[in-house]
Amino acid sequence: MNTKPELRRSLRAARKAHVEALPDSIRGLLFHRPPAPIAARVPSDAVIGLYHSGPYEAPAQGYARFFHEAGHAIALPRFETRDSPMVFARHTDPHAHSDLAPGPFGMMQPASDAELLIPDILFVPLIGFTAEGQRLGQGGGHYDRWLAEHPARLTIGMAWDVQLCASLPLEPHDMPLNAVVTPTRIYGIS
Repeated sequence: MNTKPELRRSLRAARKAHVEALPDSIRGLLFHRPPAPIAARVPSDAVIGLYHSGPYEAPAQGYARFFHEAGHAIALPRFETRDSPMVFARHTDPHAHSDLAPGPFGMMQPASDAELLIPDILFVPLIGFTAEGQRLGQGGGHYDRWLAEHPARLTIGMAWDVQLCASLPLEPHDMPLNAVVTPTRIYGIS
């Protein structure tokens, strides 16, 4: 089995190639709204944690718009500095993103004065995953630490099918997901 850094390099390359090969018309239709079995698990008053996706990550903006229009509070990760813990803050404009600013990692995040929230349901980005819900993240451990501090959340990874792995090297701090959604399948929730 490859090491985590080796897997991250190869999976990032495969993900990039996969996304670049998708026609824009198809890419725009994918991840537009959560599949019915996932949406059915979301209570009407749940705070939804999402992420502002990078160019090759599974896009989460469609889910943000869907849940916002359904009346849910939307929260995105925010970092004060590169060394600070990840928190979640209210995202009020999932259509135009006018409430977001670049954070210390270069990703868009809610402004520093945005209300802090604790998501009930968390949609998580990833580099690789297994059918059993194991996740390989960016390597910073931010989601693993946050989930360890906030147990009993429904956690759902969002990925491209090419990111599926037969197995991953696991460490004791790695937090599994309840489900993973790809354009063709839902793993973990039927």
